Parts: sequence; structure tokens; C-alpha cells
Amino acid sequence: MSLIGPSKIDFGRPTGILNLWGGRLTQRLDLRALLVSAVVVAIAIAVALVTLTSGEFQIAVPEVVGALFGQATAKVHMVVVEWRLPRTSLALIMGAALGISGAIFQSLTRNPLGSPDVIGFDSGAYTGALIVIIVLKGTFYAVAGGALLGGIITALVVYLLAWRGGVQGFRLIIVGIGISAMLNSFNTYLLIRADLEVAMAAAIWGVGSLNGMTLERLAQVCAVLAVLVPAAFFISRPMRQIEMGDDAARSLGVNAEWTRLAMTIVGVALTATVTAAAGPIAFVALAAPQIAMRLTKSAGVALLPSAATGALLLGVADCLAQRAFAPTQLPVGIVTICIGGLYFAWLLMREARR
Repeated sequence: MSLIGPSKIDFGRPTGILNLWGGRLTQRLDLRALLVSAVVVAIAIAVALVTLTSGEFQIAVPEVVGALFGQATAKVHMVVVEWRLPRTSLALIMGAALGISGAIFQSLTRNPLGSPDVIGFDSGAYTGALIVIIVLKGTFYAVAGGALLGGIITALVVYLLAWRGGVQGFRLIIVGIGISAMLNSFNTYLLIRADLEVAMAAAIWGVGSLNGMTLERLAQVCAVLAVLVPAAFFISRPMRQIEMGDDAARSLGVNAEWTRLAMTIVGVALTATVTAAAGPIAFVALAAPQIAMRLTKSAGVALLPSAATGALLLGVADCLAQRAFAPTQLPVGIVTICIGGLYFAWLLMREARR
């Protein structure tokens, strides 16, 4: 692997070329996007370090760093590595997954409102997870499978209802909002019919919560995302080609329908994984790609900046959830809803003026 740059072709932006496997695979790199992503990731890591210091047992940043490198007392190591690190790490990892999922669906619909939580795929994944939790009493992998199946079935229903000789982004969004409302009603019905303890736990989880995360849950989520994230980046090139239109994409040898199907499956799987682990966390997938696009000043959404921005957004939201109302800890979903709701209202007004 080698980096050849800058590119000899003027793309209007600083660009480099990544050479893989002796030139058999090349990838054009937007150097501004890489720089912005690196800065955003650095800020996210700094926020994570601050989050690791907070709690009933206050720990200084140098002690946190020492614990991460195995140079701390047993008590500090237990608090930082075993108790706090899984939650903080999952906030960054799942925020990145939501950012990638949002970028995929906004590219697919060619609309800034095209997000899995707006279109209804979050609600479908939540429905599948609730059925496994309440009815089948399943483990994490069973819940993840239920969330994935629920999200895929919802995506299929929305896609079919929105199909009229093709799928337009705005029609897909409107149909998705309607399906989401119906699923939310069904989810409420499931909670009402469940046992009280199970219903209360599922309701709290349904807001989107990172409480009680463990190293085992961190390993489980990482194992799933280790497959999905590379798959998302693998389809990123045909994804960008489809943004130019189906005819242009087909002229470049891209199978538009199969690419859309692959994008939908990977995007839903990313959302379902997060939903299975922490419940439906709203608005991160909606806001992260658009914020990243403005930071990088690019013409469209891109996966890497969206992932970095999603990690930062959920990391900041988790920090606020733990520190803003201390000693009470809020579910992180409440914070993302408060922040994302304002962004969503602004986005709706902006789109209405266009």
C-alpha cells in the first residue's frame, strides 16, 4: 500500500491517490476531508478522556491515561478500564456506525432528511428487538438478529410502497415517516402487554441508553461492526457514482439496483447493531453526515468524515448525559433528541425555503 500525491489531475481540491495491491486497486483521497476527520477524531478522543474522569469517583486525566496503558493502581484500573471504558468506547464506535449509516441513506435518497431514524428503519429495528426481548427472552445476538430482521423487513416494505417505476428520495422519506408512526404505535402496544419489569427495562432501553455497558458487550459490537464497516467502505465508490444518476452509473459499469440493495442492507445492519446494543439513538445518523459535509465543504456526504462526526456527536452527548445533571445520569438518547430535535427543525425550515 502506498500513497501517491498530490493527484496530477486538478479536482478543484487537494487530492491524493491511494495505491493498493501494487496498483490493482486505487482510491482517490480528499486531503481536506482526511484532515477534518483527523481533527474531529482527536476532539472526540479528548472528550472521551474527559468522560472517563467523571463519576462518583473522580479521576484525573493523567491517571486515566496511566490506567489505559496499564500503569495505575488496581482500583483506578478497575474503575477506568472495566467500568467506564466500555461505555465511552461504545459511544464513539456506535456514533461512527450511525454516522456511516446516515451517510449511506442520505446518499441513497439524495436528501438530507434521508436518515434511518426519519425513514423508519430505526423503528423497525426496535420492533424486531422488542419482540425478541419481550416474547423470546433472547440473548444479545438474538436481539441483534431480531433488530436486523425488523430493520430489513421495514426497509423492504418502505421500498415497495415507495416504488413507482423507480424510487424517489422524497417519496421514500414520506412513506418511511408513515411506516415509522405505525411501528411506534405497535411498539407501545408491545410494552403495554409485557410484564411490568420487562416493560420498564425495555422502555428505558428504548430511549437509547449506554448505561450498564460491559467489556463483553464492547467485544460483541466490535465483532459485528468489524464486518459491516469495511463492507460500507467497499460500496462507497459505486454509491457515489449512483449519486450522478442511474444512467451515468450504468455507463460506468455499476449495477444500480444491486448497489442500492447492498447499501440498504449494510445501512440497516449498522443501525440494527446499535439498536440491539443501546436502543434506538435518534438524530445522530441525521445530523452527522450534514455537519461533516459542511466541515469538509464537499459536494456530497462521505463516509469517513460522517463516521468521525458521528463519533464526536455521540461522545459529547454521552459526556453531557453523565455530567450535566450529576449525580443523576440521563439516557444518552434524551440528550441526542434534545440536540437533534433543534437541528431537525432547522433542517425542515431550510428545506421548506428551497
